[in-house]
Amino acid sequence: MSDEITDLPALALNWHRAGRRVAIATVVQTWGSAPRAVGSQLVIDGDGAMEGSVSGGCVEGAVIVEAIDALEDGKPRVLEFGVSDDEAFAVGLACGGEIKVLVEPVGAALPIGVLEQLVADRAALKPVAYVTDLETGAPFLAGPAEYPDRFRMDRSGVAEDGRHFVAIHNPPLRMIIVGAVHIAQPLVQMARACGYAPVLIDPRGAFGSAARFPGETIIDDWPDEAMAALKPDARTAVITLTHDPKLDDPAIIATLVTDVFYLGCLGSTRTHAKRVARLEEAGFSADQIARIHAPVGLDLGGRQPAEIAVSIMAEVTQALRKTP
Repeated sequence: MSDEITDLPALALNWHRAGRRVAIATVVQTWGSAPRAVGSQLVIDGDGAMEGSVSGGCVEGAVIVEAIDALEDGKPRVLEFGVSDDEAFAVGLACGGEIKVLVEPVGAALPIGVLEQLVADRAALKPVAYVTDLETGAPFLAGPAEYPDRFRMDRSGVAEDGRHFVAIHNPPLRMIIVGAVHIAQPLVQMARACGYAPVLIDPRGAFGSAARFPGETIIDDWPDEAMAALKPDARTAVITLTHDPKLDDPAIIATLVTDVFYLGCLGSTRTHAKRVARLEEAGFSADQIARIHAPVGLDLGGRQPAEIAVSIMAEVTQALRKTP
């Protein structure tokens, strides 16, 4: 779960440590055209100061009043609101809906130890689920083993038992692109639009230049050195595009010993067969080599760089989101 404004759990903890009374409001369910997604949060202090949003503004006032009441009695509460068509139009939606909001006073319903651990896990880029029993108000933390589908889909929501709300806090998605070639230019833009932080690796100055990729993160180290520094993980996709074994192979070898969720390599079927032979010589097993998506991207029939980038982004999305 990502917060558009700031790290709201950390903000709530900082406010509490500064002596402010704090409550966290979280959207736990929505119906219809709700203004904010499940997992959206609002942090409120005892004076009514707030940060974040649970409704785009149309029910924030009522949530603040309830939050201040919660700070007085120390009890959590679940609030339900209907968003009218007129209110929905005011925040940019075509029609109204309903939202359910959980309000938890920090230090009472939400123990400081739980919030501190949540903030620490997020800072360490560790995937963690914040789970609340909606009947008792008791929260606890869980990992990907307990909610594998929710972590894979980045899907916060009420669990199947109808009783527990599960807020997924995943590390950011990353895309590491080896080879600052023409395909990489539209690909970095598409990756960012899909929520990834793209990084380019290319030791060739003529390719990996700021003029060709303005504002992008470009690493000019040799690919295996760059991969060692970047430490790709299960929230990382790696794409090799140089079509040159001297550059692609070190990146592929470095990636195959990690748990990235996607590794795609540019090149024809014939090129990939040669790549497989080199990897077998290097001691990689058939199962390890089978992790490679090659030729990279879904077969959409595209030929232009942007079309190929679309096919790559589509396959990356499929690998991340599709149920095994």
